[in-house]
Amino acid sequence: MSQVPAELKYAKSHEWVRVLSDGRVEIGITDHAQSALGDLVFVDIPEVGRELAAGEACAVVESVKAASDVYTPIAGRVVESNAELATAPEQVNQDCYGSGWLLRLEPASADELAGLLSAEAYTELLAAQGN
Repeated sequence: MSQVPAELKYAKSHEWVRVLSDGRVEIGITDHAQSALGDLVFVDIPEVGRELAAGEACAVVESVKAASDVYTPIAGRVVESNAELATAPEQVNQDCYGSGWLLRLEPASADELAGLLSAEAYTELLAAQGN
């Protein structure tokens, strides 16, 4: 069973969102997503300053199996990208909820988080998908 930390919010497309103390958010892919992809060999993350719409493809993660788009769960402006992933994409597999984060956003609106799933709702989604 996949790890689903209770303090995070989730998108149906298997990204997680952590609200930081300064109001920005950190985004990554879930344990379920990284497990399904397998060993990551490349991560392409967005440039700082890029404006993203909710649901927009914002990054690409590539494994030995396949390449997959990552979608931003909320709208906002990229304020930081995890540059360490360029040389160590395996951090996403090893610590997807920690050092394997992909990007940080300044949310377009405080209301952006309202449409995301709780850990309980995301766990139910995984169960309904047979995961």
